[in-house]
Amino acid sequence: MSYRAAFLKNKINCSAVVVAAGKSQRFGSDKMFAPLSGIPVLAYSLTTLETCKYISEIIVVTDYNKIVEVAELCEAFKISKAVKVICGGATRLESALSGVSETDKRSNLIAVHDGARPLVSLKIIEDTIECAFTHKAAIPVIPARDTMKIVSGSFATETPERTCVYSAQTPQVFIPELIKGALTNALQKDIPVYDDASAVEALGFSVYVTEGSEENIKITTPLDMRIAETILTVRKEQA
Repeated sequence: MSYRAAFLKNKINCSAVVVAAGKSQRFGSDKMFAPLSGIPVLAYSLTTLETCKYISEIIVVTDYNKIVEVAELCEAFKISKAVKVICGGATRLESALSGVSETDKRSNLIAVHDGARPLVSLKIIEDTIECAFTHKAAIPVIPARDTMKIVSGSFATETPERTCVYSAQTPQVFIPELIKGALTNALQKDIPVYDDASAVEALGFSVYVTEGSEENIKITTPLDMRIAETILTVRKEQA
C-alpha cells in the first residue's frame, strides 16, 4: 500500500446511504429484488460497497413493506456493514434525507447511492470518495453521448454545447454537514432537485466531478435489465 493510500485509509470514515425506496413504476415490479443473473439487483451494489475500504457502515433506505426483506437480503449476502435498514419517505429527497440523518456522527463523509445502480465499480466508489475528501463534494459523471435539446412545449428552443453536458451517476459523496443542510433546505423550501448534488448546488456550492462509467447504468425499465445482463456477460468473459 502506498503512503497516500495508507494516509487516506486512516483519514476517511465514510457512511454509505443506499436509496432503495422507489415505487418502480416504469419497471412494472419491484426492481430492487428483480433477478439479475440470478441475484437481486440490490445485492450487487451492497456487495461492492461492503468491500470498499473507506466505508464503515451502510444504511439502506427502503419501503416500509420491504424492511424485513431487505434485512434478510443483507444477511443472506453477508453485508456486515449494513447496520440499519430504515423506512423511506414519499419522495427520493425525503428518503435521502432520512438516510443521511441516520449516519454515524463520527463519519466525515457520506456517500449516497441509488440501489438501482447495481453495476457500480469499486474504483468509481473509491475515486469519488477520495475526491470528496479533498473537495467536500464529488460525483461521478460521463459525457453526454447525444446532442441535447432544451424543449418548451413541442419545440426545441436551444442546443447546449455538448462538451459542457454530462450525465450524473452515483455514488455522490459529500461532507456530512453539507449534504444534510442541502437536503433539509431543499425539502423546507420545496426546491425541485433531480439528484443529491442538485440540492447542494441550490446552496451555491460547486460539486467536483470525477470519471464515471457507461457500465454504471440505472435500472429503470426492463430493457435496462437486458443491458445489465449483457454487461455482466462481458465482464465474466474478460475475467
